[in-house]
Amino acid sequence: MVVQHNMQAANANRMLNVTTSAQSKSTEKLSSGYRINRAADDAAGLTISEKMRKQIKGLDRASTNAEDGVSAVQTAEGALTEVHSMLQRMNELATQSANGTNSNTDRKAIQDEIDQLTTEIDRVSETTKFNETYLLKGDGAEKAHNVNAHDAGLDGVTLTDKGDEVEVTLKTLNAGDKISIAGKNYTIGATTDEAKELYKNAKVGEKVTVGGTTYEIAAATNADKGQISITDLDGKIDKGTTVEYGNKKVHVVDKTTGIDDNDSSIITAAKAYELETAEIVKASSIGTDTAAKTKAGATPDKFTLTKGKVNYNDALSFNLHVGADADMTNKITVNIDSMNSAGLGVKGIKADTEQDATYAIDAIADAISTVSSQRSALGAVQNRLEHTINNLDNVVENTTSAESRIRDTDMAEEMVNYSKNNILAQAGQSMLAQANQSNQGVLSLLQ
Repeated sequence: MVVQHNMQAANANRMLNVTTSAQSKSTEKLSSGYRINRAADDAAGLTISEKMRKQIKGLDRASTNAEDGVSAVQTAEGALTEVHSMLQRMNELATQSANGTNSNTDRKAIQDEIDQLTTEIDRVSETTKFNETYLLKGDGAEKAHNVNAHDAGLDGVTLTDKGDEVEVTLKTLNAGDKISIAGKNYTIGATTDEAKELYKNAKVGEKVTVGGTTYEIAAATNADKGQISITDLDGKIDKGTTVEYGNKKVHVVDKTTGIDDNDSSIITAAKAYELETAEIVKASSIGTDTAAKTKAGATPDKFTLTKGKVNYNDALSFNLHVGADADMTNKITVNIDSMNSAGLGVKGIKADTEQDATYAIDAIADAISTVSSQRSALGAVQNRLEHTINNLDNVVENTTSAESRIRDTDMAEEMVNYSKNNILAQAGQSMLAQANQSNQGVLSLLQ
């Protein structure tokens, strides 16, 4: 029996320390709710958990970013709803003004309302903002942009867009054709040369009527028989006369003026092309700072139109970051064009005359189409963002669940460990006391 070394007590004490340490860790896990409170608890698990936490927090923020994007898009789209309403009212007013029953006073009142609506469109564009970002007035310095060309409502006009220019092809006009230009009806007359072309291939014995007198074509002129050679018939063709051959009838018009002296509704094809070109330029210059211009083509019925220009800002563009990583595929770009009157092509639009109002209808239609296209684009982005939010929230939920399994304490399991260690601690304390008592027998030997 020895007293220097009480191995039973030492062993009991060692085991009690182990149990106390385990009980302390169990208490920490239960009180914190985490299985990993320090790297030593699970070094590999801590690394994986922190990586997941980084992703979760990033995705949470990305979801919020997307929700902010939805709010911004809804703000812009809501403002454009009112712009749409104003443009529809302007279209109604222009259509009303284009009617011939309106007086000058009526059209002035219509123009006043259109001016107010145009001003309000500009105000909405200038003031609509989200978190101090102006959404509808574009971005950067003003620059020149093209304005769409219009056919002025003319029949048979073809416009072929070539970027800054438009190739214009007018309907081919022949003598006797009917055409309406700027609300006025015209009949296409013929020049003297064109009238002569009408019967130049007439055969001997056929009839040609000039100025109300009917002649029979012959090899040589015989006035007594009412016969005339084509050469002599050519000498009778003059402005103001009417020429009939076969089933065709033309009125001869002075080539210099292109307009009949007695009836201004009869014009040459060349004059008609000139008038049509002027109306197309006028219709294509609505809302411009620099009017459209023409360049002559190979034939009178073809020419090139240089588009009119108007100054406004380029589109506003901003990116929504909707991912946890720096990958550029996590960017959703939102583009919003300048939605002021210049950007919509209705700057300074006029409806105070019947013809101006008629041309304004096309310009307003283009503006409505532009707003519709922008609203559709914003709606598409909003729908995309809503799907993005749903996906992000799903990933966060599942990643959080996985991270929880690594990092969080299983309370039921840990309570079992805690209870076990609590019992072992009490038992260890009891055994340590018993071991210390075992050496008390040595005292009996010293008595």
